[in-house]
Amino acid sequence: MARKPFYLTKELPKTLLLGIHAPYNRSRNLDGYFEEFKNLVKANRGHYDAEKYIKIRTIDPAYLITRGKLEDLRHFIQEHEIEEIIISDAITAQQQRNLEELFNVKVLDRTGLILDIFEKAAHSAEGKKQVEIAKIQFQKSRLAGKGISMSQQSKQTSHASGSRGPGETAKEHEMRHLSKQIHQLKKELERIQRTRSEQRKRRLSSGQPQIALIGYTNAGKSTILNALAKSDVLAEDKLFATLDTTTRELWIGPKRIGLISDTVGFIQQLPHLLIEAFKSTLSELQYADFLLHVVDLSDVNWQDNIEVVQHILDELGIHKQMLYVFNKKDKVEHFDEVEPLLHDYQPHVIISSLSKATMQPLADTLLAWQKDN
Repeated sequence: MARKPFYLTKELPKTLLLGIHAPYNRSRNLDGYFEEFKNLVKANRGHYDAEKYIKIRTIDPAYLITRGKLEDLRHFIQEHEIEEIIISDAITAQQQRNLEELFNVKVLDRTGLILDIFEKAAHSAEGKKQVEIAKIQFQKSRLAGKGISMSQQSKQTSHASGSRGPGETAKEHEMRHLSKQIHQLKKELERIQRTRSEQRKRRLSSGQPQIALIGYTNAGKSTILNALAKSDVLAEDKLFATLDTTTRELWIGPKRIGLISDTVGFIQQLPHLLIEAFKSTLSELQYADFLLHVVDLSDVNWQDNIEVVQHILDELGIHKQMLYVFNKKDKVEHFDEVEPLLHDYQPHVIISSLSKATMQPLADTLLAWQKDN
C-alpha cells in the first residue's frame, strides 16, 4: 500500500510538541526547560496544536522512546490527527527515520528546530553563510546515517553533467555534492571574514578598550547595548533575536569608555554544528578586554544558563576578566530568596534595563573599570 504524505492539510501541519524527560537531562528545573522548548517553537513558527510529555528511564537506541510509551504515543497521534512532531531533545538520524516510519508523521528534533530559527534570524551575509554551512553539515550527518537505504541503490556509469560517476551510489553522490557546497560557502565566508579582520585591526590599533556582552539567549544583551550606547539594535523578547555581532562606541555621560559589542546568545544543547559555524564570530571575544555576562534573573533556570555559557566559553578557550550582570530584577517575584545565591558569582551587579536609573550600578562599574585600566 502506498504511503500517504506526511502533511494532509495545505496549511501549517497539526503539530505536537513532545517533551522528553530523559536520564541525561540535568536541568535543575525541568518545567523551565520545557517552557524554553515551547518558546523555541513559538520563535520558529508561532504555533503548535498539542503538547505531551514523556518520562523515560532508559534510552531505546532505535526510537529513543521505549516500546510501551511508543504505543501510547501512537494512539495520541491518531486521536489528534497529528502530522508533525517536534521533539525537545536531539535525536539520531536513525531514530528520526524510525519514528517517521512508525507514526507516518514528519519529525523535527531540537537541533533541526534551532537551525531553522537561526536561518530565519540571520540577516548579515556572514551570518547567513554561517547558518547555511551548519544546515548542510546537519544534512550530511543525516545522510551519513541512511546507510543501506541509499548505499544499495543502483550505481551509475554515466558521466553526464550532474549524474553519478562510475560505481558511485546515490548516497556517495549526494555526500560529494554537499561537501562541494560546504567548501564553496567556506571560501565565501573567508572573504567576508578577511574584511571583518581588517575592521578589527583598525579598532585594536585605536587603543580603545573592547567590551563584549555575552550570555544566554534573550537575557537582555541587545537592550543593554541600546541603553548604554544609545543604539538601535533589534531587541525583542524572543529567543535568538540577535545573531549578528554589533559594535558601538560606549559613552557614559561625557566619559568615553571604549567600544562595546553584542554577540549571539547561547542555549542549552546548542548544536555543535552552530558553535563550529559561529566560531569565527565568537573569536571576537578573544580580543575583548572585559566581558559582561548578562543573566536573566527572572528565568528559573538562570544558574543552569550561567553554566551553559561558561561551558561554551571554556570550549572556545576564552578566559577573560568578567562581570556578571544580573538583569530583569523587576521581574523577580521573590528577590530576597534569590539574592543570597548571587554571592557565588563575583564580581556582579544587579540591574533592570528598563531605565537609566536602574542601569546605574552597571554604569558606575564600567566607569570604575575604565579608570583602573
